[in-house]
Amino acid sequence: MAMTRVAMLVVVAMMAFAANSVLCRLALAQTAVDPASFTLVRLASGAASLGLIALFRRQGLAGSWRGGAALLAYATAFSFAYVSLPAGTGALLLFGAVQATMITAGLLRGEHPLPVQWFGLGLALAGLALLLAPGVSAPPLLGAVLMLGSGVAWGIYSILGRAAGDPIAVNAGNFLRAAPLALLPALGMASADAIRLDDVGLIYAALSGAVASGMGYALWYAVLPHLTAARAASVQLSVPVITALGAVAMLGEDISLRLMLSSAAVLGGIALVIAGRRKMR
Repeated sequence: MAMTRVAMLVVVAMMAFAANSVLCRLALAQTAVDPASFTLVRLASGAASLGLIALFRRQGLAGSWRGGAALLAYATAFSFAYVSLPAGTGALLLFGAVQATMITAGLLRGEHPLPVQWFGLGLALAGLALLLAPGVSAPPLLGAVLMLGSGVAWGIYSILGRAAGDPIAVNAGNFLRAAPLALLPALGMASADAIRLDDVGLIYAALSGAVASGMGYALWYAVLPHLTAARAASVQLSVPVITALGAVAMLGEDISLRLMLSSAAVLGGIALVIAGRRKMR
C-alpha cells in the first residue's frame, strides 16, 4: 500500500475514533436520548457493521465473553460520562486512562521502563491531576470518574485483544456479545422510568457504532500492518486533539487553558513513554 494512501486512511481512522466522543456528546447534550439507549444502539449497530465486514471477508467470528463484558463496561461508562462532560475533556480522560492501564499491565508483566519513560508516565499523571483538580473549570467529578473507568475498561479490552487472533473477527464477535448485554443497563433505566428515545439521538448512536466504531476499526486494522508499533501508538495521540477541535466546531465548546495545559502534559508524557519503547527495541 502506497504511503500516501496509508497516511490518508490513518487520518480518516483517527477522525472516526474522535467522532465517537463528538457524536455521543451531541446526542446526550442536544437530544433527549438517554445514555443506556445510546449504548444499546451503538453496540448493536457496531455489531452489524463489523459482522458484515467479517462476512464480506469470509471470516468466522472470534472474541470472548470477557472481551464482550469489557466492551460493554467501556461503552456504558462512556455514554453516562458524556451526560455531563465536554467532549474534549472526556476524550483526554479516556485516552489517559487507556494508556495508564496498558502501561500498568506492562509493568505487571515485568517490563522495566527507562528513566525517560518513568518521567513521561509521571508527566501524564500530573496532567490528569491538573485536569481533575478543584476549580471553576474542573470537569464534573462523577462524569470524570465514569470516563476514567471507561478508559480502564477499554485498556483491558485492548489487552485481551492483543493475542486473540484477527482483529476484525475478534471485534465483530465481541460487539455481537456486548450488544445483548447492553439490554441490562437499558432495562435498569426502564425500571426507573428513565428511558428517553429520540430519533436524532438514535441516529447519532447508529453512526457512532456502524461508522465511527465499525468502519473506523476496519480502516485502522487495514493500515496497521504498514505502520511500526511506535508510529501506530504515536498517531493515536492525535485523537484527543481532533476531538477537542471537533467539539469546538460542532458543539461550541471552549478550549480552556487548563485543558490545553493538561493535554500538553498528558500527550507529551505518553509520547515520551512511546519514544522510550522504541529505544528499548
